[in-house]
Amino acid sequence: MTDKKHVIQIIEELAVLLELKGANPFKIRAFQNAARSLQNLDADIGELVRSGKLTGIKGIGKSIADLIGEILSTGKSSDLERLKDEIPPGVTEMLKIPGMGAKKVKAVWEKLGITTIGELEYACKENRLVDLEGFGAKTQEKILSGIDLLRKYSDRHLLSKTLPAAEKLVEQLCDHRAVVRCEITGELRRFCETIRQIDILVSAEFQQARFVVEYFCALPEVDYAPEKTLDSALIVLESGIKARLRVVDEKQFALALLHSTGSAAHLKKLQQLAAETGVEIGEKVLPEINSGNRSFASEPVIYQKLNLQFIEPELREDRGEIEAARQNRLPHLVTPDNLKGVIHVHTRYSDGANTIAEMAQTCKKQGYQYLVVSDHSKTAVYANGLSEEHILEQHREIEQLNAEMENFTILKSIECDILPDGSLDYSDSVLTSFDLVIGSIHSKLKMSPEEATRRILRAMENPYLTILGHPTGRLLLAREGYPVDMHRIIEAAAELGVAIELNANPHRLDIDWRLLREATERGVKISINPDAHRVDGINDIRYGIGIARKGWLSANDVLNCLSAQELTTFAKKRRNQ
Repeated sequence: MTDKKHVIQIIEELAVLLELKGANPFKIRAFQNAARSLQNLDADIGELVRSGKLTGIKGIGKSIADLIGEILSTGKSSDLERLKDEIPPGVTEMLKIPGMGAKKVKAVWEKLGITTIGELEYACKENRLVDLEGFGAKTQEKILSGIDLLRKYSDRHLLSKTLPAAEKLVEQLCDHRAVVRCEITGELRRFCETIRQIDILVSAEFQQARFVVEYFCALPEVDYAPEKTLDSALIVLESGIKARLRVVDEKQFALALLHSTGSAAHLKKLQQLAAETGVEIGEKVLPEINSGNRSFASEPVIYQKLNLQFIEPELREDRGEIEAARQNRLPHLVTPDNLKGVIHVHTRYSDGANTIAEMAQTCKKQGYQYLVVSDHSKTAVYANGLSEEHILEQHREIEQLNAEMENFTILKSIECDILPDGSLDYSDSVLTSFDLVIGSIHSKLKMSPEEATRRILRAMENPYLTILGHPTGRLLLAREGYPVDMHRIIEAAAELGVAIELNANPHRLDIDWRLLREATERGVKISINPDAHRVDGINDIRYGIGIARKGWLSANDVLNCLSAQELTTFAKKRRNQ
């Protein structure tokens, strides 16, 4: 019998894509009815086509019969292939999210320009679906839950998913009486932007290793454990994230930590250096470490034996860190304590969930000296961007709060859209009312490399632009950034005195850490900004600090390590150039 299932699948997919395209509802219903009729059909479809009797089946007219004939003869539908070419593949992927039918997907695609699941998740976290007709806050939360469910067994995960999960696992492992030391290791310790799996290293007496492994596999958040030995285990958490545990003897912990942290390229360089100096630092794979007699008290001791300055885990990517360590030229990496203020948060004036006062009080409680409020500009209609009148209203509120708050300053800013021609969203007479301006692209993302670069370069020439926001527009695990020539952008930023944002939102982490050394070596200041849309989003700054460290940044390279007065002086100097 001809493959009826394949025919039905194509017809059903056609119905869905036609609905996404806004086709005639009667045509869509005809395909849906035809698929149902075929489901209940016992006869051979191929025989019915050959005999010309297919149109005698309820719900099968001549056009659908011709379609079925095409599928049977070619294995596909030309209409379906055409529709697939017209609809971005990420749009149809959104249909897999529980609760996201064709109508809802069509709405977010057409009205918000969302074309991937990652963009949809980011939009939900920015509260962009709350005011969309047919959605609302509850629907937005359901969509986020649906995305989490869909990604449960995905290949890579954001830092914001993996780091808290890893920290909880470590906390629980440390409660076990046999555990001496416990550390996050692997990609997560090196602070890579996305993580394949959590890696954890534990030291314990050899006789106790199996008990630690059993304890790990029985933790409440564990879904199942596909691999388990006497001294290691791989588990899958209920979130779908994989986590691997290795247990080593205490005397081997430092060496095991070094090897399990990686990267492979960094370790290869260390092995070469060790061979030159006659120091034995073990093999590349952990199982062999337990069998040897090599022992070091700590990682710094290992690097010292190799005549190297200690190399922080974030730097271990074979990007010149070993050569710099040989000459004692590694930077003192920025730490959370170095940051004096929080730049780039959104409030209820645009698309934020909290008031200015709530955001400011949270920052003050966390020990910051100032907050830079940066709501969306007027062109960002989807985000309730500020009109000139609302800017005046907001500035009056900021001034009132500054008069009331002690030992804390709120600065006036705006995340000003960079328009397609490279101009900014307000006139200079409006921009001058802000203490500083962040310029970002949010529209017309499909550009040629020259268009994208020229657009940003023109915006940077405006003396009121203080910080270039999320310069490539990328969303991790969702979309590539626009094809901008970042080398030209960095060069222009150095010449013009423009700072570049390191957007700490874990969906962005943009500027890419691989470009940070080039920027700072040219004297460009980097602003580590949470882009927070609610009070708990302020904590995302931790991800930005980790990426900044990975990019070799010291406190001297970071804009918000300046005081509020120094920051406004920086902006004024830019305007007076």
